[in-house]
Amino acid sequence: MKYAAAAAAVFAGDFFLKEHVEQRRGWNEETELLGGRIVWKKYHNRGAALNCMEKRPGLVKKISGMMLLILGILWFFFFRKKENPAVLLGLSLVLGGGGSNYYDRLRRGYVVDYFSFRTPWKWLNQIIFNISDLCIFLGLFMAVLAESRRSV
Repeated sequence: MKYAAAAAAVFAGDFFLKEHVEQRRGWNEETELLGGRIVWKKYHNRGAALNCMEKRPGLVKKISGMMLLILGILWFFFFRKKENPAVLLGLSLVLGGGGSNYYDRLRRGYVVDYFSFRTPWKWLNQIIFNISDLCIFLGLFMAVLAESRRSV
């Protein structure tokens, strides 16, 4: 149950942050955090990652739903085996984050993003994230790394 709780915690945590941003943040309002390394702001992403296919939100919604379904089935099989806890935790993070972003697509028609990083790399500074995005990246990295180490 701890893996399902991890997915639920990611979903719920990001859900409440997105609600806060939607209700209490203005469009031109920016807040610097951690000495300016993180910028808190409101953004609506109608496409997939990096606004990919933003002109085709219906297709993005369908692809996201299918990927989430496949991921859920994969998670279920790993959960039944209980062989590799790191893979299961990684998949749980991806499932929670993907579920939160998919819920946004269904409910709002867009995903709420709310922070970016200030780095020496201009390309990275332009990307706006939410907690679900970070959990998806971290979870994928964990699952792939754990499974590849087990296969060696």
